Amino acid sequence: MKNTFTKEERLCAKKRIDTLFKSGSSFVLYPFRVVFVFEKSNETEHFSPCQSIISVSKRRFKKAVDRNSVKRMMRESYRLQKSNTLIPFLLKHNVTLYLAIQYVGKQILTYDVFHAAMNKMLKKLQDECVEAYLEKRN
Repeated sequence: MKNTFTKEERLCAKKRIDTLFKSGSSFVLYPFRVVFVFEKSNETEHFSPCQSIISVSKRRFKKAVDRNSVKRMMRESYRLQKSNTLIPFLLKHNVTLYLAIQYVGKQILTYDVFHAAMNKMLKKLQDECVEAYLEKRN
């Protein structure tokens, strides 16, 4: 599986974004706040099993340069790790995930910290999926 972050993997539909923030579950795992919704996959849809948004608050980082560098590091760490754990898990269980990753830290951290935190966040997301969605199906 390629380590890409294509247009199909980005959540752009306004309806789905509204649904995500209105009825989605969330947790905070510093330096990220994660909002997510799981849906049963349809074989007719040709979407990625996971669509996501990555955002950084303008209130915390006034300069666009800082916001963009944080988003770039978040995207890169997500892109490299999603295909190892998250995507195979979602495909195995026939689930679609809509995901918003928000940066809640107050400082720009190093890439190594982003990478480790993203790894923990993806594992916690899998646990949340097992608890919330897969137990309801059985």
